Amino acid sequence: MYTLIRMMPLRQLVLEKVPALGTSLIIAEQFYKFHSFTLECVAFLATWYVIDGVLCLFIHYWKKLLNRN
Repeated sequence: MYTLIRMMPLRQLVLEKVPALGTSLIIAEQFYKFHSFTLECVAFLATWYVIDGVLCLFIHYWKKLLNRN
């Protein structure tokens, strides 16, 4: 996490990573009730990974689409 924050520009962190983190936190808080901190933490991290991956793919294809015009 430290490397992620240090290596990425602030703009990219705010526009790409924070929305994925926030969405994952909301999903985890609302839906994950495993009565185990470890399971909930793993589920949260997996959710964050998937949402961040989908967001990165969307941004990649969006930039491609904009550069094509």
